[in-house]
Amino acid sequence: QVQLVESGGGLVQAGDSLRLSCAASGRTFSNYAMGWFRQAPGKERVFVADVNRSGGSTAYADSVKGRFTISRDNAKKTVYLQMNSLKPEDTAVYYCAARAVVSAAYDYWGQGTQVTVSS
Repeated sequence: QVQLVESGGGLVQAGDSLRLSCAASGRTFSNYAMGWFRQAPGKERVFVADVNRSGGSTAYADSVKGRFTISRDNAKKTVYLQMNSLKPEDTAVYYCAARAVVSAAYDYWGQGTQVTVSS
């Protein structure tokens, strides 16, 4: 089992920055690829970014490319999402998730943290 706890959400204005953190506990953190997803009110949860086990490879949704940066610190068992130039359409609950190397889907999810961007 892997337990994930997100933090760092809040209410900001358009153009501001936030950094989300996701702290993991349980099994070996470095065995898991990590991802960030978000769910806006009335919409499905969608992919935002992911990072491989070493942190050397990342991927982003087109909507956040160039503004968001995902990173991880395996020693601290933490994955981060640096969000710059925030827009009102970034408003959502943000979730981190862990995927084992043998899994096609994400196996573990955090409880989410709310990000609200006002115009």
